[in-house]
Amino acid sequence: MNAATAPHEALQGYYALHARIYDATRWSFLFGRDAIVQRAASFISPRRILEVGCGTGRNLLRLRRQFPEAEITGLDLSADMLRIARTKVDGVQLIQQSYDAPAGGFDLILCSYALSMFNPGWDRAIETAAQDLNPGGIIAVVDFSHTDSLWFEQWMQKNHVRMQGHLWPQLRSAFTTLSDTRHRAYLGWWNYGMFIGRKQEAASSLTR
Repeated sequence: MNAATAPHEALQGYYALHARIYDATRWSFLFGRDAIVQRAASFISPRRILEVGCGTGRNLLRLRRQFPEAEITGLDLSADMLRIARTKVDGVQLIQQSYDAPAGGFDLILCSYALSMFNPGWDRAIETAAQDLNPGGIIAVVDFSHTDSLWFEQWMQKNHVRMQGHLWPQLRSAFTTLSDTRHRAYLGWWNYGMFIGRKQEAASSLTR
């Protein structure tokens, strides 16, 4: 393991342990996952969808129900998580890789509790999403935001999650904001956020 591959290998090892219990445990604190899909649907009817960090496929099923005619791709670094996803959802392309190079041509990109785990790489993933979207396309993000508890912040760091409110300024800078909200979890023990943003028009098109 070298400095370049260490974060990826650490995450893969983490999810090799957690894949089997992921769906049974994450419902208790990964809030807003259905709500972010519903919010996205109020802004767009996408033909091509990418979920970054699709994990075990829970959100892919929700996307399929919400957008039955769309072409859907799920991307995740963990082979163990994708192995479970393949047993859940049909008609979806699943790809094992990190999200640091654009494939292009998506109308909706969903990031559900993924960006806060890309450390390093969260900023590059946001830049990649901005390049990956078609004109008029949107990004939909639900993720951990921040906590006032130093103990909890440090505990989440041990679980590869950064909770310092760092995602939202970068998202607002990279996209035209359509919706940007924070929500308290467990009486404010921590906060999560939901963001909907549209691909920004190129500067050349704005001056025509």
